[in-house]
Amino acid sequence: MGIAADPAFDTESLRRGIEGKNPKTLLALYADDAELKVVDRNTQPSHPMVMHGQGEISRMLEDVYGRDMTHKLEHCVVQGDHVAFTESCEYPDGVRVLASSMVSLKDGKIVEHTVVQAWDE
Repeated sequence: MGIAADPAFDTESLRRGIEGKNPKTLLALYADDAELKVVDRNTQPSHPMVMHGQGEISRMLEDVYGRDMTHKLEHCVVQGDHVAFTESCEYPDGVRVLASSMVSLKDGKIVEHTVVQAWDE
């Protein structure tokens, strides 16, 4: 009798969701009770934007990936129950955004996600 391995994180779904601008594909990577923190120029480290659960996270993903801009998964590293990745984005006017994410997993699903993002200014 073998031992079942923990479910693996689906990095190809992450890439398809980001680059295909598909919030439903991305949302499927999150646990029902996941927490997402965003730190940027408007929501600084002492007061990050925090979303709890798939409902709140879904609204944010639909907003971001519904915008007229390109998204590219640049780097993705999975080690055990942690994932780190960078995403580059560009608006039609040339303004660029870079986001760096650190993720904690449980049973192959995202339970904690912190993203730090910066825009051209």
